[in-house]
Amino acid sequence: MNNLKDVFLHIHYCNSRKFKEPGQFNAKMARTLNHHELIFICNGKGSFKIRNKQYSIKKGMLLIISPDVPYSIELDSTVPAGVLTIHFSFAGITFNDGKWNVNDNMQAPLGQPVQEIKEYYHIEEQFQKLVDCWNEKLPGYEFSARTMFQQLIIEIMQSRNKQSQSYGTSLKVEKIIQYMHQNINARITLPELSKLVHMTPAYMSRTFKDTTGYTIIEYFNKLKIDKSKELLIEGNKKVKEVAQELGFADEFYFSRMFKKSEGITPSQFNSRIVHGI
Repeated sequence: MNNLKDVFLHIHYCNSRKFKEPGQFNAKMARTLNHHELIFICNGKGSFKIRNKQYSIKKGMLLIISPDVPYSIELDSTVPAGVLTIHFSFAGITFNDGKWNVNDNMQAPLGQPVQEIKEYYHIEEQFQKLVDCWNEKLPGYEFSARTMFQQLIIEIMQSRNKQSQSYGTSLKVEKIIQYMHQNINARITLPELSKLVHMTPAYMSRTFKDTTGYTIIEYFNKLKIDKSKELLIEGNKKVKEVAQELGFADEFYFSRMFKKSEGITPSQFNSRIVHGI
């Protein structure tokens, strides 16, 4: 999946349809949309057909529909139905070398068209809050809903990771991240981390990337860059001093990593943000 930080989401509309009695919901639907749709089945059962494949659906399932893809859904009219939906579009937005880049051909951020969420209660709650926010339409609701949608996607990703990995593996990734925070000023190695979590370096690296979307080095450098901004803003330190304090090999390597992450050099950040130039 693409890094969520690079995804800009636009919500077209949201909907909630929940019924206490069977037969109150339009049980059959077939259509093609020109945008993405996310459907959460909060009650009922039935079938879902997309790309010439048919799936059985039930409570706790997510359906992800891409633009211009015909699909049909049929719910059992003898069971009370309930669905939550979000209609949305998205694009990749990155900031490099002081320029914004837009990529509207990104891979869909949610994965396969049918997903079963085993521990779905928290996701259903988050989904419902988003839909309620959209329907209430209080001032700033579009921004709030977009933020809540990002959080919902994170919840879905984390739930999927927990299902695909053992709980023990997830704890090991968290242990690595905690160790990074504790040693933010040092240099850490893959053998060092491998010994910490009792995993081979190759398996550890693959598991970490699958869980976080970053390589171990990328993630550690990201933590260091975030810490460097804090030191530049609050510590009144020179760029060279910050690089040394965070364990970078030299000031120039630190500057390259900073610019790659933030789009400007640490010196430019120091001038524009800290000193307001």
